[in-house]
Amino acid sequence: MSGMASESLLQIEEIEGRGRAIVSSKPLRGGDIVLRDSPILLYSGSPLNGQQPLFSTSIYCDNCFKKLESASAASSCPSCFQNRFCSQHCLSASIASSHTPWVCQALSRLRDCPSLVLHQPLERQIQARFLIAAYNLALVSPPNFQILLSLQGYGEDKDAAAAQFLHSLISSLCPPPPIDGFSFSFEITSALLSKDKLNAFGIMEPMEFNKENCGQRSVRAYGIYPKASLFNHDCLPNACRFDYVDTAPDRNTDVIIRMIHDVPQGREICLSYFPVNWNYSNRKKRLLEEYGFTCECDRCKVEANWSDNEDNEGDDDDEAMEEDRDESMVEEATSEYEADFPHAYFFLRYMCNRENCWGTLAPLPSSDNNQSSILLECNVCGNMKNDEEFGVDAD
Repeated sequence: MSGMASESLLQIEEIEGRGRAIVSSKPLRGGDIVLRDSPILLYSGSPLNGQQPLFSTSIYCDNCFKKLESASAASSCPSCFQNRFCSQHCLSASIASSHTPWVCQALSRLRDCPSLVLHQPLERQIQARFLIAAYNLALVSPPNFQILLSLQGYGEDKDAAAAQFLHSLISSLCPPPPIDGFSFSFEITSALLSKDKLNAFGIMEPMEFNKENCGQRSVRAYGIYPKASLFNHDCLPNACRFDYVDTAPDRNTDVIIRMIHDVPQGREICLSYFPVNWNYSNRKKRLLEEYGFTCECDRCKVEANWSDNEDNEGDDDDEAMEEDRDESMVEEATSEYEADFPHAYFFLRYMCNRENCWGTLAPLPSSDNNQSSILLECNVCGNMKNDEEFGVDAD
């Protein structure tokens, strides 16, 4: 796997019952960086009318997605005047890659048809952005487009209506120009939407803690990261993702996968596809609806018994109650090392205790094998914590 911090750290294997998996090819330490991956495709998470995402007050560059100090300091696309860039370099790079004349024209036509597009749910508007970016990728980088098509995900019947609407919309308003060796078709549109659903990573707005958003974050943009998408899910992951979109001096849209704790050789390396504080019913619903599988990790096996014992108490539609239980479940489980919850240690040490954050902590990379204590970084709010603060031994 090219792009690894050290290509010898990980390898792809088939695991019975789980299919393709990424496993450690040698013992790994907490804090080890096992992957730095660059996106082959980026697209905005903003509505097509140009409004800022929910819970966001940021203005950002439409090429590198760094935060802009002000709209007046930005360079605008000379054709549509909608897309903004942090520098002439980003403007020039975008016109040659992600904001080509066809993309500019396609987005402009979509904005000019509010009855067809802007009245659609935000999810549909973002899907339209993705499809335009994906078809543009076929024009500017056929090899990367083939990589996109090779990722997991196939058109599903339950998504057929969305695929049909979006394909007809793009066909009528902004069909892509002829592409050598590639045919613009409903089947490809449907397959692309499935690739996006299963593989896209959100580039999040920085965490803002105030009464209005209670720690919620918006998605600034989405990216397709072909190597990072190979990691399977676990509800108690041993690795987590970091990004530094506003602070990295270069390659700021890269994702970095870092080990949360030590693992032996041959262990599967997994991420969590959502915050680790979610309760069993919410995790099960999300994984089945969005990713098409039921998780059978060790944590789920324990919490499934809790769910069975509750005899389906409460209303499944009461989402607010379920969200409250996400927090209470963690508080109850980590109050002591309960015999029926052997994974409480994970929450005590590796979940951020900042109010409304629920990020995952991982040690900073270090070559010092004799540290008496370890500094851990939250992958959501960025806070640093010394493991001694948790009252848990580092060993």
